Amino acid sequence: MRSATARRPRSRPRRPRLLVHAALILFGIVMLYPLIWMLVGSFKHTSDIFSHPDLFAKSYTAKNYPAGWNANGISFGRYIVNSLIVVTGAIAGNLLACSAAAYAFARLEFRLKKMWFALMLGTIMLPIHVVIVPQYILFSKLGWLNTYLPLIVPKLLATDAFFVFLMVQFIRSLPRDLDEAARIDGCGHFRIFFRIILPLSLPALATTAIFTFIWTWNDFFHQLVFLTDPKMYTVPVALRTFVDSTSQTPWGPVFAMSIVSLAPVFGFFLAGQRYLVRGIATTGLK
Repeated sequence: MRSATARRPRSRPRRPRLLVHAALILFGIVMLYPLIWMLVGSFKHTSDIFSHPDLFAKSYTAKNYPAGWNANGISFGRYIVNSLIVVTGAIAGNLLACSAAAYAFARLEFRLKKMWFALMLGTIMLPIHVVIVPQYILFSKLGWLNTYLPLIVPKLLATDAFFVFLMVQFIRSLPRDLDEAARIDGCGHFRIFFRIILPLSLPALATTAIFTFIWTWNDFFHQLVFLTDPKMYTVPVALRTFVDSTSQTPWGPVFAMSIVSLAPVFGFFLAGQRYLVRGIATTGLK
């Protein structure tokens, strides 16, 4: 008969685990140091930011935030609202259009389906600089320049192939027996899509929404090309207006508004983090 001590599970040595945790904490601090430095710099005087590049300064000030908020004669809140409008339209467009296109590739049968799917994936490798000039000419003839339409309408046409592919992978993982049962009850493709596929695709939809929010919020190139009126600027373009190549740049207000602009991104990411991990883990992107 084995003794009681022999049946006890062996405890893992605590020292290696502590070393691993200490190394991870140190690595996290190193990764977060630029953000911490920018946060501290937002409370420094502009003259001290680069003369004392460490995390300490002779004095701190909170005036950078009101100065940056009201810079250029336009409230920074106006830029945040502009970005929220563009982001909301982009998220709605990608969720509706990309999910519909993904359902077609995953569930419907039509001619040259594999070829169209391959062409769709090929657009991921297409540089944006190749299509930006034709897009600019098209939107100029439509009279859409200096409006939000060039930044929102393309999302309604499922132009983000990455999200179409992500949802295709997720929908293919759903059992087709659900579709067959719905057809027996008299459902067509539209009812199957809206009542069965979309509710079950919540992780993939959340992943699409999070990535769309982050990429659209941080998009500088498209917004710079299509928006010319300062009142229509979004947050990335507005931050660029702080930088002046002919005179001294107010880095304190720049850092302050950069911190403000990061808050919605962190909030949206933390709110949907569990859906993001689940969506990536269940769409074949392992």
